[in-house]
Amino acid sequence: MDFSPGLLILCFLVCSVVSQPGISVEPRAATVRQGESVSFRCQVGSDAAESVEWKRTNNQALQDNVKIGPGGSVLTITNARPGNQGQYRCTVQTAAGRKSATAALNVKFAPKVRLTPAGPLRVRMGDPVSVECRAAGRPRPKMTWKRQGSTLQLVTKEANDANIIQWPVVHPEDAGVYICQAENSEGMTEIKVELFVEGGPGAPVASVSATEMTVVEGHTVMMACQASGSPPPVITWSKLRAPLPWKHTVDNGVLTLTGVGRQDSGQYICNATNEHGYSEAYTQMEVESPPYATSLPDQVKLRPGDSLVLQCLAHGSHPIQFEWSRVGRPSLPAGTETTKAGKLMIARLRTSDSGTYKCVATNHIGTSEALAKVVVRGEAVAV
Repeated sequence: MDFSPGLLILCFLVCSVVSQPGISVEPRAATVRQGESVSFRCQVGSDAAESVEWKRTNNQALQDNVKIGPGGSVLTITNARPGNQGQYRCTVQTAAGRKSATAALNVKFAPKVRLTPAGPLRVRMGDPVSVECRAAGRPRPKMTWKRQGSTLQLVTKEANDANIIQWPVVHPEDAGVYICQAENSEGMTEIKVELFVEGGPGAPVASVSATEMTVVEGHTVMMACQASGSPPPVITWSKLRAPLPWKHTVDNGVLTLTGVGRQDSGQYICNATNEHGYSEAYTQMEVESPPYATSLPDQVKLRPGDSLVLQCLAHGSHPIQFEWSRVGRPSLPAGTETTKAGKLMIARLRTSDSGTYKCVATNHIGTSEALAKVVVRGEAVAV
């Protein structure tokens, strides 16, 4: 096969940089994670080495975590960091002259993210604004934008290694916290920026007294919404992807929910509207409930020698713990087994095991009890 003179010259230059006859570096290339260590060994052929020298091929000084072993043939990088990435050249002086070979190091690390501008951003309604997200990491990170409180990925533009979120015209409802996420095989990093929209003349700006709340089932909950603007905005409330609970009232911007249940959990939206526009603010409510315990069965008649299995069930906010006891007795009968899932078992019953058994279900809100009556009568069943 024929090669052009240009290709031959290129091959000569590249090959002469990588290694020369009689010298090599093992390994020729290595990939490590940030924080790991790696060593390169400079190996010389039959010629005796008078001196061995290691340098970065970019002529930068070796960093403080790069050490040369006795004799100079081994270069070790401990607790590798991104700045250690690059090529390292081993140069050996022998009686026959100087020889060199290179090794390449690739350092993988989790993304590091920065925003331009860093925020918080205060923008007048109707003005444009954009934020650039840049991420360093190896492998190259994938960047995405989302709004806090939402899992939807936002439409963005990529340019000059940056992921850019843009608002050609800012509206009041654009106010909020936005998150840039950068992810590669080494991890995921996120950074937030808050956007404040300052209204034009008279435009409404809504805010809520609490953006997140956790309440107990059965309680009455009040959510307050305030709104500035001229003329004074009209305030209404709605619930994301569902109607407002049946037992609700709205008075002077305050939404009152009476006797809330777990089904009332969700995102509530305050909307302020006047002739100049509208503005939204959000409250996320989670309803938690104490346990409600039952026993299956709640009464049972058995014979001596039969086995007993009682299952305690409980509805309510998890986690729920179960504890069995025997009413009027200091402890459960000998041989009784209980499980974390609320089960009580006695393999072979005796008449003395008759009685009332109590299960107590507990979560971080409260407790609930369930009783099971056990009657053991008659003669033992022959085995």
